[in-house]
Amino acid sequence: MENWRDRVVVVTGGTRGVGAGIARAFTEAGAHVVSCARRPPEIPVDGVEFVPLDVRDAAAVGDFFAARHRVDVLVNNAGGAPHRLLTDAGPERHARVIELNLVAPLITSLAAHPHLRRARGSIVMVGSVSGGRPSPGTAAYGAAKAGLESLARSMAVEWAPEVRVNTLVVGMARTESAAPHYGGPDGIASVARTVPLGRLAEPADVGAAAVFLASGAAAYISGASLLVHGGGERPAFLDAAESDNPAQDRQER
Repeated sequence: MENWRDRVVVVTGGTRGVGAGIARAFTEAGAHVVSCARRPPEIPVDGVEFVPLDVRDAAAVGDFFAARHRVDVLVNNAGGAPHRLLTDAGPERHARVIELNLVAPLITSLAAHPHLRRARGSIVMVGSVSGGRPSPGTAAYGAAKAGLESLARSMAVEWAPEVRVNTLVVGMARTESAAPHYGGPDGIASVARTVPLGRLAEPADVGAAAVFLASGAAAYISGASLLVHGGGERPAFLDAAESDNPAQDRQER
């Protein structure tokens, strides 16, 4: 088992949901974890140090990393977006979504780079399946996540061999916001049935994948995108074709 003792992991947006799951996974592995967010956690994760920080503020981010003595791993998890059709908001609101989900990870990565280079550490970007498919209602978010994967691949080349950079491409997750987003327990169960593995991701699933990518077991993995989506989503056309052609459906089954 890998020894994480004395290693420092910074998790942005690590106070709830997937971020808290990632912070908890690294803590359980034995690392010292620092969680950054604008607001403190409602339910603190045991053993995780919290530091208030707006990752969009380049000066504040620079001061934060300058005050650290060591950083071995940076997990760029802070992000998200409300459901908003493109024509329902002005361009400045969509620009803020891109700022949080794409520009902020660039800001934090640049500030952390000197530490990570000395430690021969790694960066884990938390991406989304929204970056690889149409995302109506969250178009700016999907575009930012697509850009995040591209950014990670370029970083992996520019900063090799001292710093490894990878992306977790996360699918639908069961977090505090899942119920209102999917329509309560029945909605969650209905959505889960569309996932090949039959459930939404738990924050611990994403946390385990993040620990793996940052560990020695992934020492030769850089510039990669690891899909954490339970097998993806069943293509809608299959269900449509089967419902329109009962004879074909019986034959195939």
